[in-house]
Amino acid sequence: MEKYLKQLTPKELSKMTNIAKAAAKLFNEKGYLETSMDDISTVAKLSKGGIYHYFSSKNEILYFISTNFMGILLRGLEQELEKVEDNFAKIQFIIFRHIGFYTKYIAEAKTTLHEGHLLPPGYFKIIAEQERQYHQIVNSVLSDLFGGQISKDQLKVLTFILFGTCNGIYFWYDPKGSMNPEELSKIISGILCRGLLGFEVEKKAKVVAQDNG
Repeated sequence: MEKYLKQLTPKELSKMTNIAKAAAKLFNEKGYLETSMDDISTVAKLSKGGIYHYFSSKNEILYFISTNFMGILLRGLEQELEKVEDNFAKIQFIIFRHIGFYTKYIAEAKTTLHEGHLLPPGYFKIIAEQERQYHQIVNSVLSDLFGGQISKDQLKVLTFILFGTCNGIYFWYDPKGSMNPEELSKIISGILCRGLLGFEVEKKAKVVAQDNG
């Protein structure tokens, strides 16, 4: 599919994106398995023939949604982090960036998280690799924050706590509500980063105690 996408004009890619947005909305409301191509056709305001011109199956639409969304998260992240000198500030940056994108593309985010596992193995493997790359970037920043003096198991726990907290907003956050993404990011960043600081202080204290012992 990637080769096919490279051959598309901006107009055609825009058409595919609009179809995907309609599908993501339906996948969120009804579920992937319960959504039909007829449903997508109705919401996208496009004939089924028009949809099949771009996507040969519902699986391809789900894959397009998921790989595009993961691409948005990954694109330019490492380069942007290089401009942030302090490791603690990098964690704050990641949280703000993560929540900013996820609230902007909330239907696509939910679809990727909750329906991606239904993709055929070949497609799912690609999405899983994108997720692994994203987690590894965050994992590396957290490791640097602790000067590499943290076990792999602890690092894994901290990484998943960070993602779990940020991703959990999809169950209750209303983009049309009174709290904007920036305010939400400040609250979540404050809680997570204070927790990380406390964990860091505790670890350093244990190292000092061991050295003195």
